[in-house]
Amino acid sequence: MPLFQRLRGVLLLACVFLLAGCNTVLMAPSGDVAWQQRNLILISTGLMLLIIVPVIILTLVFAWRYRETNTKAHYDPDWNHSTMLELLIWAAPLLIIIALGALTWVSTHQLDPYRPLARIAEGREVPANTKPLVIEVVALDWKWLFLYPEQGVATVNELAAPVDQPIQFRITSSTVMNSFFVPALAGQIYAMPGMQTTLHAVINHPGDYEGLSANFSGAGFSGMRFRFHGVDRAGFDEWIERARKDGQTLSREAYLKLEQPSERNPVARYASVAPGLFDAIVNRCVEPNRMCMKDAMAIDARGGAGLPGMLNVTSMDPALRERLGLADGPLRQYVGAMCTAATESARMAL
Repeated sequence: MPLFQRLRGVLLLACVFLLAGCNTVLMAPSGDVAWQQRNLILISTGLMLLIIVPVIILTLVFAWRYRETNTKAHYDPDWNHSTMLELLIWAAPLLIIIALGALTWVSTHQLDPYRPLARIAEGREVPANTKPLVIEVVALDWKWLFLYPEQGVATVNELAAPVDQPIQFRITSSTVMNSFFVPALAGQIYAMPGMQTTLHAVINHPGDYEGLSANFSGAGFSGMRFRFHGVDRAGFDEWIERARKDGQTLSREAYLKLEQPSERNPVARYASVAPGLFDAIVNRCVEPNRMCMKDAMAIDARGGAGLPGMLNVTSMDPALRERLGLADGPLRQYVGAMCTAATESARMAL
């Protein structure tokens, strides 16, 4: 027998021990939200295995028991029904589906990322009058910008939060869709341009954790990573003071330069931030003399600007209002068509 075949079992066993160096952060997270999500994975997997494992075992048992060479197995060619067997086949999966459905329903509402936290850990509710730490997150190409509106500072590719304090992330993107993900903290949340998503989370153990983008966004995607520091209150205050002392000013002009695509950016800190910067990023109006989306939508909601906008405003037909059950409600107007000044001038010329 060749030497390799003799040592194959030993080599395979050694490879198993190498897996001990893996960091299964999803199965051992440090944040309560991620911990509840971990439990949901384990419970769901366990419930499904209650069906999968017996089916696999019975498949092997049946294949062995009723093999062609087993002449002692009972053969009944006229058998076609067993009430007990039907109950076992259908009742068990039905109960599992009901349990999974109830579990999914409850956990979906409890772990809604937009829902403020009700607890900071198992058996520990959020103290009364506790305000969450607000962190505004902007996905850039290909780096992360974090704004602390209450502290007045900002950082690039570095994030910190006190242990056991609820965090409210307000998330957006400057260009393409991305995904904000700190595996030890909570599940991933999409960052989309022109929109704001929200994530509530808490970190329960001090440490240095990795954050990343979980959605492919171009050439620099692989280096779009950042560090998340879970620290005590004194450590967080020290981290904020360091940003105020070492940082520059994040004006709108500085942001427009930072927004340009770049890869593997080092950590940068900003001691002050231009007022209303995050709102301007969400509404696509950081540049001067550019109308914000919210203002444009407000004008559109009122029928647009000028004579063409006034003429394309209409109200719902009375018969349609009656059919929709809106006859007794207030008469609302909406934009019925898109037209321009040139279109209206041509119509009036006719």
